[in-house]
Amino acid sequence: MPATQEKKEVAKEHPSGDPRFKMIDRALKRCHYQQDSLIEVLHTAQETFGYLTEDLLIYVAQQLKLPPSWVYGVATFYHFFSMKPQGEHTCVVCLGTACYVKRAGEVVNLIKAEFSLEPGKTTADGQLSLVTARCVGSCGLAPVVVLDGTIVGKETPEQSLERVKKLVKSGSGSEAKLQEAKTS
Repeated sequence: MPATQEKKEVAKEHPSGDPRFKMIDRALKRCHYQQDSLIEVLHTAQETFGYLTEDLLIYVAQQLKLPPSWVYGVATFYHFFSMKPQGEHTCVVCLGTACYVKRAGEVVNLIKAEFSLEPGKTTADGQLSLVTARCVGSCGLAPVVVLDGTIVGKETPEQSLERVKKLVKSGSGSEAKLQEAKTS
């Protein structure tokens, strides 16, 4: 391969050597590197990598010319961003005031006991991640549990636990399996 062609090949590659950064670079370019696109860029990074590492946050901060502490603060404030690999299934329990007074704390405690799982952690087999959120914005449905991205509300802690157990037992995180767990 001629030296000039070899240089072109290297130039196409991201400096980190990880081709997934190209997805983030596309999002940055699409947003014109505007600082107010931080959440959109973080979404792209998480979709691409599965979770947000410190290196990713630093890269995004540099590209958007934002302080790393600002990017970290945004990434840790919103429940839909994760700083650790997630399980095949995710259970987010809202602990906002409306949900909490309607027994959301009991939902968390039942799931903790059943799966030996602390909030913010994933089971050893990688099947379930338990996450708590300050508020998911669905107070009228309190208590709210978000199972694999689908909001489930107005249930007892026992009903929520049964849904999570069925979801984990079903194996795949497909929408059909979640719908099956909802109707049972």
